[in-house]
Amino acid sequence: MFAYIVRRLFAAIVMLLVVILVTFGIFFAIPKFTGTDPALMYVGKQADPEAIEGIRQKLGLGKPILGQFWDFVSGLFAGRDYSGGGTSAHCPAPCFGYSFKHDLPIWPELKDKLPVTLTLAGGACVLWVIGGVLTGVVSALKRGTLWDRTAMTVALAGVSLPIYFTALLSLAVFKYQLGWAESAGTAFGDDPVGWFRGMILPWVTLAFLYAAMYARLTRATMLEVLGEDYIRTARAKGLREPVVIGKHAMRSTMTPILTILGMDLGALVGGAILTETAFSIKGLGAAAVTAINERDLPMILGVTLITASAVVFANVVVDLLYAVIDPRVRLS
Repeated sequence: MFAYIVRRLFAAIVMLLVVILVTFGIFFAIPKFTGTDPALMYVGKQADPEAIEGIRQKLGLGKPILGQFWDFVSGLFAGRDYSGGGTSAHCPAPCFGYSFKHDLPIWPELKDKLPVTLTLAGGACVLWVIGGVLTGVVSALKRGTLWDRTAMTVALAGVSLPIYFTALLSLAVFKYQLGWAESAGTAFGDDPVGWFRGMILPWVTLAFLYAAMYARLTRATMLEVLGEDYIRTARAKGLREPVVIGKHAMRSTMTPILTILGMDLGALVGGAILTETAFSIKGLGAAAVTAINERDLPMILGVTLITASAVVFANVVVDLLYAVIDPRVRLS
């Protein structure tokens, strides 16, 4: 088991380095090779030559690509100083970049918005996993019944409807017409009850999309598992049906669910952009939208790195859970 964990952690570290390299290449190396001046991407095309040269010196864009990459990576761990053009700025570790549009480091801004996105993603994840898996299991056990047909019809609608449609529809019905929901955005420390009531509608709306997908996947996987020989053997031995389903069938069913859960949850940590925008939640997704509109490339770079890191970390956790669910993984 220890060797398995070490291998997965080593693979995660290598993947993170690859992610950093690719991200750096997209924002710094590719524009240079295509003949685009990266400094223009940070100051705008209407800036005077003196300002462009100052940004070029601050970012070290005149250095070789490997030197720039080293400065970028070392800044993540040791911080970085930006000096040039008669001004200087310090970006403390972890330095994800420095926004020259707002004259501040990126990480404090990301650190303030990350808990908001984690709360949104975590609450929705609990709802869609419990609701989706339970619905899929019951539909598989009651295949062909009215419950099965109704649940899969609703799941099909959930998969088909885009999140921005369901978000706006839920706002129109449950908030503006019925008045059941409150506006999101209340801080937990100021009013825990108001915070919870404000987050219910975003959680349910975001979970509805994913619960539909998980219900369909769980149903299909469960139907396949129920036809396996070891399930028939367990029933032939006289085991009670809850034991057969809960202890034997569910362990195999959870493997593909954990796979997509790692990808979905990791991506949502980077910001549920449409959900945050629809409900005016100030998380990473909203920060990314604002940064794109303002062409604030350091902020976009920071959100990209956090999203990629979250996906890698989530998949490491999934790999470790594989070993808990299926002992064969530890021995392979």
